[in-house]
Order: sequence, then C-alpha cells, then structure tokens
Amino acid sequence: MISQVGLKLFQLLGFLPLPVLRAIGSMVGMALYLGARWRRHVVLQNLRVCFSQKSESQRLAITKQAFVYFAQAWLDRSWLWHRSPSCIHARVRFTGAIDELTADVPTVIFAPHFVGLDVGWTLLTLRVPKHFTTIFTPQSNPVAGAWMTQGRSRFGQVQLFQREDGVKTIVSSLRNNAWLYLLPDMNFGPEESIFVPFFGEPAATVPSLSRFAKLGRARVLPVVTRMTSSGYEVEVLKAWDDFPTDDAQADTALMNQRLETYIQAMPAQYFWVHKRFKTRPEGAASIY
Repeated sequence: MISQVGLKLFQLLGFLPLPVLRAIGSMVGMALYLGARWRRHVVLQNLRVCFSQKSESQRLAITKQAFVYFAQAWLDRSWLWHRSPSCIHARVRFTGAIDELTADVPTVIFAPHFVGLDVGWTLLTLRVPKHFTTIFTPQSNPVAGAWMTQGRSRFGQVQLFQREDGVKTIVSSLRNNAWLYLLPDMNFGPEESIFVPFFGEPAATVPSLSRFAKLGRARVLPVVTRMTSSGYEVEVLKAWDDFPTDDAQADTALMNQRLETYIQAMPAQYFWVHKRFKTRPEGAASIY
C-alpha cells in the first residue's frame, strides 16, 4: 500500500542524479527478479511463446533486464511527476517524424506498453499544444490513484477518461480534435476482445484502435518510448495511411504485427510482466 509518507520519500528520490537513481533501480529490479517468483514465471512464459527461436539462456537474460527496466522506469516517475519541466526537457527528447505532431487533424496515438509509456504521455502534454485524452483504470488504493492522476495531469490541457465513461464520450472528444493516447495492446479479458495473432499465438485483443479511429474519423499515429542511459527518447513514427479499414479484425491483426516489429527492436523494454495470453481460445491450454 502506498502512503502519503511513502510518496514524500519517493519524491525525494527524483533529486538524485539520474545514474544513481538508475543504479538503485537496477538493484530493485534484480531483487524483484529473484523474489517475485510467479511474476518471473509469467515473463518467461510470455517470452517462450513470443521468442521461441531464442535459446532459454537468451530468454532468461531478457527476463532479468525486463525486471531492471521495469523498476528503473517506476523510479523515474519520481522526477517525471515531481521535477521541473527543465529537468524533463534535459532527460527526454522527441525523435523521428516530429512534423506529425503539428498536424491539426483528429488523431489516435498508438502508444504500446513499453516501460516508458508515462514518459511519452508527459512529453506530449508538455511540448505539444494540443488537447490530449487517455483512458485509465482506477486504482484500488486511493492515495496511489490520486498520485497517478496528478502526475498524468500536471501539464497541458488533458482529460483522463475511465472505461466506464463509454465510447460515445471519448469519440465526441476525438472528433473535437482532442488527441487520444491509446494503449490497446494488453489483455483486457474476453469481453469485446477478438483473437488475433501476436507473435504467432492467438491473443485476446480489444479492437479499440480500429474502432476509435473509424468512429472519430481520425488517423493513427504510433509513438514509441525508449529508455536510454541519459533518459528517454520518444519516437514519433509516420502516421499509418492504410488504417483503419472496414475490417476491425484485420486492422487489429495489423496493429499486433506492427507492434511486434517495435518490440523486436527492444524486447526487454516491453511490459512482459502482464499475462498477455491469460484469455485463451476455447479448448486451448493455459500458458501460465
């Protein structure tokens, strides 16, 4: 449980030099790797499915690094959510097709679950003069929930929707040119999900990227955040010119296919601690 005192102590970590904070994150990550046995099993099973061509020793190395990146990214919120904009500017930069951020058209940002996902959101809301929205799941701990909401709302004109707010509200905002920062690549259960391949394995996936782009008459703009030794790079990719179509299943399969290429470039930075294959097709064996 997160307490107010714990948050104050966490905030102080943000004033440490970044190399020191990252070293602490490395130690915390290895402690999690050694101590969180069940979560380690989840990561390894995900990697065995998605990287069957790699050796077990290679998958084990990715697993260790994944726990380190996870812990480092979590500790980085101490400065991301509490330090000045100048600190963020010094540690986080845009790369790629930056001109895409100047377009004045309805946009759904495809933001996959890499460990730096909150960094991408923060830099966009800090640097880009747009109205941004996103969808989040409320936290069971009210202190943690308030802290996360405040951290994600500190810059720009933003609105945080809950899933209970419904599609109509989000689409209306999107049509009014509020850019939607969407993270649709997790397993959100069988409701409204469809099975499409993810590294060759059927994965329950919500077709929300296709749905929101179509209903909002919006383009899809991928934004991928990468942790580096000096902070983060938020890479803006070219908007997809073949998305959406009239086939939500084909669109969602294409989303996963393109996500695979992003993951292959930095496999240890993806959110493998999540049980991506928890929901299984009828008759399929459990992976975990």
